[in-house]
Amino acid sequence: MARQPVRTDLRYSAEHEWLDSSTPARVGITAVAADALGEVVFVELPEVGSTVEAGAPCGELESTKSVSDIFSPVTGTVVAVNEALEDEPGTVNSDPYGEGWLFAVEVSSEGELLGPEEYAERFDAEVIPS
Repeated sequence: MARQPVRTDLRYSAEHEWLDSSTPARVGITAVAADALGEVVFVELPEVGSTVEAGAPCGELESTKSVSDIFSPVTGTVVAVNEALEDEPGTVNSDPYGEGWLFAVEVSSEGELLGPEEYAERFDAEVIPS
């Protein structure tokens, strides 16, 4: 079975969320998580203006296999959500590092994040150039 890709320009949580370096920072789930979930059929995201806490659940992904919590990799205020996922939740599977992003947050502090190599090693993924 092919190993899932991990991008070099992102940092990762042990719960399979990614965080980019933009301001505000975008958050999504990794290809490893998207593959394990199966086809995502519904996405529940945090509300714009709400506060998320690093390591705490802030939404849900429902797939044909199960319902999984989304854990925020950072503490901060949600400033945008990917509204396109309401109509096309499967984008989380088809483009987890691009159009399948979940929400953007003004970061006040970061949780424990892994570099791409560390995440890839821990979850048997493959680091790819971004």
